[in-house]
Amino acid sequence: MADRMAVPVIAGNWKMHKTPSETRAFFERFREIHAPREDRSMIFFPPALSFAAAREARGDRTDLRLGVQDIHWKAEGAFTGAVSAPMAVDAGADFTLVGHSERRHVFGETDDETGKKVRAAFDAGFVPVLCVGEKLDERKAGRVDEVVLRQLDEGTRDLDAGMLARMLIAYEPVWAIGTGETATPEDAADAHGTIRERLGERLDDPGDVPILYGGSVKPHNAAELLAADDVDGVLVGGASLDPEAFARIAAA
Repeated sequence: MADRMAVPVIAGNWKMHKTPSETRAFFERFREIHAPREDRSMIFFPPALSFAAAREARGDRTDLRLGVQDIHWKAEGAFTGAVSAPMAVDAGADFTLVGHSERRHVFGETDDETGKKVRAAFDAGFVPVLCVGEKLDERKAGRVDEVVLRQLDEGTRDLDAGMLARMLIAYEPVWAIGTGETATPEDAADAHGTIRERLGERLDDPGDVPILYGGSVKPHNAAELLAADDVDGVLVGGASLDPEAFARIAAA
């Protein structure tokens, strides 16, 4: 199980980008320009086939933590193409994303499945990063809190307070992912405040749970987003693929 995270948490989700050789080249450069820091946590989520290359290429830089982009809720079985939580842990992952918007809205993952995956991560001994967030039509209909809280409640339904206190949450408004549109710091603070309030119904100190913002985070807006109330880090997509850009975000 990963230890308590230093905040801010700067996480990069590479999605279906970077071959193993490209992954090695990225870390060679990133290690040159980003020195270890104790005042923040760095997590990379490479694609499954590049995970081993990432682990190798980070070398002795254990400050550069690694995670997988998805897991199945079963420990093993006839699930072609899937990655189990025990496999991910044995490969060296400390974290897994669960319920990323693309898993939900491209691959059809349900709230019920996210709940199973979150519990499977804890059962295997590593930390889930549960992603929640609304689509544009849901935002326009004034349903942000309803959608986010439903996804949060279903994703954490099988956890006791001890587990809940050790996980991470990522708020990612779907309309701001890969579109160039970004939620304002006020938008992020409002949604994060709603999540924090709900966590407070189950935890003595809901501030223990880092809540990250994800959605078109770039070097030019990272500092402003990180300064918003209740924003404990960022989950970065496209900008995390460029070592120079991601290093600037990491230093924000």
